[in-house]
Amino acid sequence: MRLFDKRFGTKPWGGPMKGLTQGRGDAGTRRLADRIGSGTITPSPRHPVTLSPRHFFLVLSISLVWLAQAGCELSATSGGGGSGATRSDGKSAAVPSKKNRKPVDFANEKLGPPGLASWASFRNGNTQLGVAGSSLPKQLELLWKIDTKYGVSATAAIVGKRVYAGTINGDLLCVEKQSGTEIWSYRSIDDSDPEKFAPAFKTAPRVTADAVFVGDEDGILHAVNRKTGKKKWTFPTNGEISGCPAIVGEKLIFGSHDSFLYCLNAEDGAEIWKFQTQDRINGSSAVIGKYTFVAGCDEHLRVIDFEGGTEESGIPLESPLLASPAVMGDMLYVGTHGGQVLAINWKTEEIVWHYGPDEDPYNASAAVTDKYVVVGSEDKKVHCIDRKTGEGVWTFTTRSQVNSSPVVVGNRVFFGSNDHHLYGVSLSGGKELWKYDLEKTITAGPAVGEECLVIGTEGSNGAIYCFGKK
Repeated sequence: MRLFDKRFGTKPWGGPMKGLTQGRGDAGTRRLADRIGSGTITPSPRHPVTLSPRHFFLVLSISLVWLAQAGCELSATSGGGGSGATRSDGKSAAVPSKKNRKPVDFANEKLGPPGLASWASFRNGNTQLGVAGSSLPKQLELLWKIDTKYGVSATAAIVGKRVYAGTINGDLLCVEKQSGTEIWSYRSIDDSDPEKFAPAFKTAPRVTADAVFVGDEDGILHAVNRKTGKKKWTFPTNGEISGCPAIVGEKLIFGSHDSFLYCLNAEDGAEIWKFQTQDRINGSSAVIGKYTFVAGCDEHLRVIDFEGGTEESGIPLESPLLASPAVMGDMLYVGTHGGQVLAINWKTEEIVWHYGPDEDPYNASAAVTDKYVVVGSEDKKVHCIDRKTGEGVWTFTTRSQVNSSPVVVGNRVFFGSNDHHLYGVSLSGGKELWKYDLEKTITAGPAVGEECLVIGTEGSNGAIYCFGKK
């Protein structure tokens, strides 16, 4: 199946523009300016792409439109400072300026492994249920904001006193949780020149006791020393890595757009095995017991024995998946690009129920509790579904697409929308409890850990926000 992507006017997994506008929102288009030169666009030194004259003039036209738009935005924002945030009531919220923060010495800090209150991966654990182990204050306050060049499209990680967040401009940031003070910064290339193009980090990092693992859009998996921010090792694949790695013992499991599922030794990056599917692998692999689950553009859910890298079973889905599956016992839950939410018994290979189909894709990953499956859709709504029956419980309508994966925190659900708002609604009834205007498109899911919520916004001058109690 080859689907048309409404966001770019191109196919997300094929077509002449693949690799040129891979960032969602306007970030991918804006990054074209970093890649143009004498008729050749070079996503990175590893993957040069030579354009035909027709494609070159097409890209040049897009860039000229962007430059005109950027000029309007600069004119519109020249009267205000960039360090403020606007609340949903229209009032300005005071935010500490990153430039004025005093450096903090973290050299002697003792780092422990992720705990129950941490958020150490995309959906907070190998089963990817999207449920926080930490509480949040009843009324969230903005603790800090960090501006970035092209924004953020990936979920952050929160472990102990540190927040880890990847950016579209190719930086992995480690900052102090309470103040936003930068501890270290790691680039996807071995070049400190901020003007040199660096492949984006568009997937959530995976944090362990001593390392941070994250893939980039050029297909390199990076292992970074958690304390120092120095490179431990890298592992190359032949396609973008768009999912967060799972880790079981010393095994690291992740997929790539090159169609392979990889298993590496987490300590040194040595390949243990790899398994080939029939198309690009999107999202993050869930793990339960000795099995991992992988899906993507080949329209199949595959159950893989990760001890040897062999396929246990394959379940046809008749639709590509951009979302990551959540697993609870024998049941797996996932939304499809074809507009359905599926409940699958992965042991019996049966689809127990399906919700939909709708015209709009479910590209956000679901949050799953004992009672509910909660997932956002490009129909501008968040849907709450009875986990056992597949019947709708409630919907919450925003003003734009919901590609941000929701997080359940007690009796609240938090998620972002392309309408620029971060929402908090009640889990039991879908009633709005809180919202905050972040002024930019939100496709990243929230991370909730250590009693704070961190989320990023996309596009030029997108930012990372942290909410909690002052």
